[in-house]
Amino acid sequence: MCGRRANDASRCQFPPGCRLKEITNLHRNTGLARKGIFRILVCRPNHRLGNTLLLTPLITELERHFKGAEIDVISEGDIATEVFGNYFSVRNVYCLPKRGFKRPVSFLRLIRRVRKTHYDLIIDPCLGSGFSRALTRIFNGTHKLGFSDLPTSNALTYAAPTEVAGKHMAKRPVHLLRWALGVHEEDRREVPVLDIRLTEEERKHGRHAVDELLYESRQSTSPPVVGVFANATGAKRYPMEWWQEFIDTFKTLCPAASILELIPMHGHSMLGAEWPGYYSSDIRRMGAVMAAMDLVVSADCGVMHLAVASGVPTVGMFSVTDASVYAPYGRGNRALMTHQMTPREAASQVVTAYAPLLGVPLAKPVDAPVAAPAGGPTFREAWVP
Repeated sequence: MCGRRANDASRCQFPPGCRLKEITNLHRNTGLARKGIFRILVCRPNHRLGNTLLLTPLITELERHFKGAEIDVISEGDIATEVFGNYFSVRNVYCLPKRGFKRPVSFLRLIRRVRKTHYDLIIDPCLGSGFSRALTRIFNGTHKLGFSDLPTSNALTYAAPTEVAGKHMAKRPVHLLRWALGVHEEDRREVPVLDIRLTEEERKHGRHAVDELLYESRQSTSPPVVGVFANATGAKRYPMEWWQEFIDTFKTLCPAASILELIPMHGHSMLGAEWPGYYSSDIRRMGAVMAAMDLVVSADCGVMHLAVASGVPTVGMFSVTDASVYAPYGRGNRALMTHQMTPREAASQVVTAYAPLLGVPLAKPVDAPVAAPAGGPTFREAWVP
């Protein structure tokens, strides 16, 4: 258990196609006031790295609308303390123990601690999480905001129709907040990107680590430096042979590139230790090292989101999961749909898409047909913006 301080009504904006006027909602004509909200609690009891990082755009959006407010976050495990460590607006990160019902004393002690604070606004940013909704119900707050298609909800004072959410996991909480505030169309802005807010000192250490690794491996310390994270859970993981062919093709098309492997939490290379690797169990250190690279290529996983949140251009490789829900977004980030695609095709598409960054001539992708065979994607269709 931990709860620590982090380092010191009008036309609304909705996703395209939203039929809000057709949905009866308890508070559809009442906008959440910006004034008088100083204590905010965000309920996201989840221990996964990716899900925690996908919450950072909401915190940024809250800072925009409630500049003088203090934000608490309730999470699970200790990852959130690292993710939000440099958010000045975040005071307490309350970490429920993993599998809390097996540790009832610690679990209930922290719940009682949070209940002692009366919040002006409590946000349940999840779709379909009974646990998150239960916590929202029992904590003390004047206003409670979440998704619900029910005309009334005894857990919420502001219940947004689920149609407001949209598809992307990181953007849903931002759409929720904008709905409640009645954000005008003319105030519309891009949804904030994932961000762990690395300090310049952290970035400096990351650059030093990358320089040391490249010097030791006799690779060039000049751009481009490409990081590869080859691990993921279950069917999202590509075999070692797939990555080997991908990297061989990548190096053929971009021979000046220096390759660094990002080692998974279990501490073992996924590429046969063929390339120099960086390992750290510390999320911020891993992020700082990735920030010193020119490009990161990763399967769909939490480390992919960490790369995005570290500010390095990131390619997310998607083979089974829905890229419209989890795709890297923001400047320089893309998702590549690799089903029905060989490693050679995937590598050539990455090199072609990032040719200016990699310093290679723009050329037709290797083995990539103009028309996709058997319903497979063309070069343009394979990329998710």
